[in-house]
Parts: sequence; C-alpha cells; structure tokens
Amino acid sequence: MRELAQQAVQAALDRGASYADARVVRTETQSLSVKNATPEEVTTSEDVGIGVRVLVDGSWGFAGTARLDKAEATHIADVAVAIARASALVRQRPVQLAPVEVIRASWRNPVQRDPWDVSLDEKLRVLSAATATMVRVKGVRVASGSMNFWKTTKLFLSSEGAEIEQVIVESGGGIGALAVGEGEVQRRSYPASSRGQFATGGYEIVAALDLPAHAERTAEEAVQLLRAPLCPTMTTDLLLDSDQVMLQIHESIGHAVEFDRILGTEAAYAGTSWVDPAQIGSLRYGSDKLNIVSDATLPGGLGTFGYDDEGVPAQRAMIVDHGTLVGVLTSRETAPVLGQRSNGTARAMAWNRIPLIRMTNIGLLPGEGTLAEMIADTREGIYMSTNKSWSIDDKRLNFQFGCEIAWEVKGGKLGRMFRQPTYGGMTPTFWGSLDWVAGPSEWTIRGTPNCGKGQPSQAGHTGHPSAPCRFRGVRVGVR
Repeated sequence: MRELAQQAVQAALDRGASYADARVVRTETQSLSVKNATPEEVTTSEDVGIGVRVLVDGSWGFAGTARLDKAEATHIADVAVAIARASALVRQRPVQLAPVEVIRASWRNPVQRDPWDVSLDEKLRVLSAATATMVRVKGVRVASGSMNFWKTTKLFLSSEGAEIEQVIVESGGGIGALAVGEGEVQRRSYPASSRGQFATGGYEIVAALDLPAHAERTAEEAVQLLRAPLCPTMTTDLLLDSDQVMLQIHESIGHAVEFDRILGTEAAYAGTSWVDPAQIGSLRYGSDKLNIVSDATLPGGLGTFGYDDEGVPAQRAMIVDHGTLVGVLTSRETAPVLGQRSNGTARAMAWNRIPLIRMTNIGLLPGEGTLAEMIADTREGIYMSTNKSWSIDDKRLNFQFGCEIAWEVKGGKLGRMFRQPTYGGMTPTFWGSLDWVAGPSEWTIRGTPNCGKGQPSQAGHTGHPSAPCRFRGVRVGVR
C-alpha cells in the first residue's frame, strides 16, 4: 500500500502538481439489529481504496480508485491533475496551504475488547434480552436494538514527506421502545436517540451501556407518554439533559463554527453560518457560562484521532471562552485567512471523498453542581430529555427542537410528565440565556456517527462532551 501511495504522489508531481497527497483507507464495518427479540439484520463489510488530492495552478483536483495496482495509481494521479487544471480556469483565488510539521508516525486508539473478536452470538444475546424485556411491557408494539462497529485503517503520504498510519476502532449501540395506543404513538430511547451512544473504543463501550438493565424503564416511559398531557405552550426556564445539550451544541455551535461554512465555500449541504469572519475574537455567542472546546485528543470521544487527513496533529482548541467566540474549526487551506495554522479538523469519510472541515469533539467544559441541585434551584420550568426532532435554518441561527419526554419542574421538584415537548429560539439569544452548566459528575462525552456534510455527501463521526444545562426564559411547547 505504501508503494501505491508513493507511486500516486510521484506521478502527480511529475505531471505538474505543486503538492500531492494520497490516502489508502480500509474500513471494516459490522451492524446488528434486533426487533422484538428476533434478529433483523447482521451485516459485515470491508471497503478499501486510495484517494489522491493534488494542487495544480492553485486549484484542487481529486480522484480515487478501488483498484490497487501501480498502473491505476498513476491513472488516478493523471485524473486528479486534469481536474485541478480544469478547476483553475474558474478559481477566484489560489489555494495557499498553512505550513505543517512533516510527521512520520503511527497512532491507534486504545481498545480493551476488539469487536471483531466478540462473537455474533454474544452481541445478539444482549440485544435479544433487551428487546424481549421491552416488548413484554403492555402497550409496547415494537422493541428495537442495534450495535455498530467500525475499524478504519489509514495510510497518509504527502509530497512534503509526511507518512502517517492510523487505526481507529469505534463502537456503540442503543435500544428503543415504540408504544401504541389511545390515538398516540410514542417512543423512548436509551442511552440516546439516533441509534444510541458511540465512542472510540472496543466492545467495552457497548458493554458499559448495559442495555438489558435499562430496557424495562425505557419501555415503561414510552407507555406512560401515551397518557401524558401535551407540553404546555409558555415561556419558562428550560432544563436540558446532556443528551439533548449534545444535539444543541452540534447544530447551533459545531456546524456554525466550521470555517468553510463561515467563508461560504460550503453552502449546498445544510447551509453556511451566521458568524461574520470579522467577528472572530469579539462575537458574543452566549453567556459567560458558555465555554466550548474542540478537542480531538479527548480519550474515548467519537471525534478523537491522532492526525487529521491532511497530516495535522490532533489538537485542543478553545472555540467559545466565557461566551465570546475566540476560535473556529480550520484546515490547511482556510487557516491562512486568519493568519493561523490549521487546528487539525480536515477529515474524509472514506478513500473516495475529499477531506472537509469536520467537527472533532466539540463540547462544553463542565460547570458545577448536579442536575438534582439544578432542579431544586428552579422555581418553575420544564426539564426535557432525548432528542426527537430538529429544525434549524441554513445560517444555524433560528431553530426548533423536539424531545422524546419532559417533566414539569415546580417548587424545585419534578412533577407531571409531558409528551411532545418542543422549544425554539435564536442561537445567540438562546445561549445567552444559559445560566447553569452542571459539573464534572454529570459531564459525559456523547457521540453521533451520522453528521452529514458535503456533496457527494459524507457521514462524519463527531463527539460532543456535554452536561445538563439550564436556560432562562425559553419559549416551549410551540406546535
């Protein structure tokens, strides 16, 4: 594989490229799903190929192939160079790459139990036990469970002399109960919606979720929601569980601080950003309780790696400091606009995709106290948990989100359960109302493997450290 990558890079240089890199990527995946204690799907796959990216006349060209031989490596270098020359005909300004240390290294994340060493029988037993428990609860029509595993092996070579090997193993899973009755359909999920919780690591990630132990409560809450009153429409204090704070960070902060969106070069898929580049360093993004960090070095985060797909080392960078936007996510191409070096966020989904700016682990720094203390301190409000729906405009500014479940907070205590809870707002106003972030005991690293961006589309794996939060004076219950 190294010889193929070297062949492609040299061929590109011989044909006039001023810069070239090659990524050989092998991705192994395994997915399991169970419905009502019966296995529904078990799939395994392997995908391997090489992608070549080149700069010619200040413009990018990219091509890839699944045919792994020297002749094909030379051919895709030819194609990439031809595409770059065509792109140069319409370029607005030449690409300039921020300098980077030339690195020759290898990296892999810690794994206690390789998922591929765990039998399918063991995995299916866990999912079958959890779904069997849920479907026995009267009113539950569908009980589902799933697990997903990825093992990605990468080799990166550049014309600058970089040579980096990485192996990244990611794991996760979750369960859900669908209750039907009384003219209603309600769902409860554990440990989060959108297939559950995911992290870098092995089967120990799934084992720690203990899906069967949480099955009965998940099913019972789904049934209870059938009879629960609708979330009232009002302006009140809003308490969000960490699994919903994760989604709020992802949609209204993470995407908005991707510098390619801010510059307008990424617009076709889910829009641009409300952030003005001139405001970086001064923009008031939220209250002084808001501290957001991008940290690709965080152990266990789904956005954790050793080096990005431009050979830039994983980093920890401050994005929002006590409410002020102080940084954004950059690549080698975009960082020079700010007079900076890349903070290492350029990643590609596979060998046949070009690297884009992607979220790493974008999340809150912990505050203080616990969720219980937050509830006890709230005279009147709504506590919501687990995302159900999201809608946000193409500037990442106006939004409305829905959750699976909510409870009334009155006199410092949880009261009635509500169904169909929603809340909405504008990004800076909403984060400006943040007045409490729970402390380290409540802080957790959430992960989602289905962040969409780019055309052709790429599914990114991102992490979001979060904790329960309280927001003052939020409009809830709007339908």
